[in-house]
Amino acid sequence: MHEYDVLVVGGGNAGCAAAIAAARTGADVLLVERYGFLGGTATASMVGPWMTFHAGEDRIVGGIAQEIVERLVALGGSPGHVHDASDYVPTITPFDPEIHKALLFDLMRESGVGLLLHAWFLDAELDGARVAGATFATVGGARAIRAARTIDATADAYVAAAAGVPTQQGDARGRVQPASLMFRLSHVDREALASYLRRRPEQMRSSLKTHERTAESLSAVAGLYELWDAARARGEVSVPRELVSFFATPYADEVTVNMTRVTNIDPLDPDDLTRAEVEARGQVMELLAFFRARVPGFAQARIAATATQIGIRESRRIVGEYTLTAADVLEARAFPDAVARSAYPIDIHNPAGTGTATQRLAPGTAYEIPYRCLVPLIAEDLLVAGRCISTTHEALASTRLTPTVMTLGQAAGTAAAMSAATDVSPRRLDTERLRERLIADGVDLRRSAAAHA
Repeated sequence: MHEYDVLVVGGGNAGCAAAIAAARTGADVLLVERYGFLGGTATASMVGPWMTFHAGEDRIVGGIAQEIVERLVALGGSPGHVHDASDYVPTITPFDPEIHKALLFDLMRESGVGLLLHAWFLDAELDGARVAGATFATVGGARAIRAARTIDATADAYVAAAAGVPTQQGDARGRVQPASLMFRLSHVDREALASYLRRRPEQMRSSLKTHERTAESLSAVAGLYELWDAARARGEVSVPRELVSFFATPYADEVTVNMTRVTNIDPLDPDDLTRAEVEARGQVMELLAFFRARVPGFAQARIAATATQIGIRESRRIVGEYTLTAADVLEARAFPDAVARSAYPIDIHNPAGTGTATQRLAPGTAYEIPYRCLVPLIAEDLLVAGRCISTTHEALASTRLTPTVMTLGQAAGTAAAMSAATDVSPRRLDTERLRERLIADGVDLRRSAAAHA
């Protein structure tokens, strides 16, 4: 059996960034993914656009995440960072999930990352207190992989939970944010929509002046309240959302719709997850009829794609050496072992119905995420990256966004490789040296304030 320096479990954007970073740091890396492609929520769940690489005017996310955006732009798969016309965040980054899938394979090949696809996590391989790898179900039967260091990038903390790491889920009542199935509509006349919004500017949540509402400027639409409320009153739609929400893609006649909402679910319960998939696809058809009948510019709209799986905002998260809190986020706190920065607000979709609660940082500020959030409270030689790091329910509502999880992945991969090369436990890794390497690799940590937490 081949033993790797670093095993990354989960090929979402966090896991991909972790694998690339570990390989570039000199490690022999295997990335294991359950689907036949990479990208996780960005591809399997089509969650986009990415929000946000910026705090005010300053770009605060760099490294592998920014490299991926630049590569997508070069391939015609993204316009890059554009103004968010819905005024929710400073910038959004539309992308083509199909081009993203191909790009991620290119990046793995270029970085020398080994791949094992169509492999489902079964259990952690334990050697006393340390995680020595994992076992997977494959088309050829169970396969055990051993590694000096393992990174749990499953989003649901599967490896950590199997290794006995304490975990938490949801709010104080155990409720998680609702799930949403993304879909794309093509054959959309965005100029007809823009014309409507110039006549009815009050129907859009935006600071765009009336004359600025053009097909090109409508990177995002949040509102159309009158159309939505009338459809709800007529019984045409039952989706528990309070407004219409969709985003431009890299293509002029296409939008990504983020409106389905399945509430009161446990995404780790297979029966609940099954119900969510079935309900969400019914909502997609309901929404398609609404758009065609009621929204200007959508009369000829077609479903270009629906996500392979429903998008999960929240499930299980580990208890780590530090737990990031809402106060850490909203007060833009800095940490001596910071490995990532974010300016996304705390954004909690109602677990039981309509409405989204938003709490914002002060304009132009960003908070930091310490390395300790990636280190489980127990279990040696294991790091965690992505949605399932150590946070509270409220802080997770900010840290879960793609630009942040890609940076967390880069930090975990770099740390795992450095730890394996020096035979030092990830728990005892010199975080100043880690930060120096991350900065050298483009991660934007230079403006970190003096730590006070």
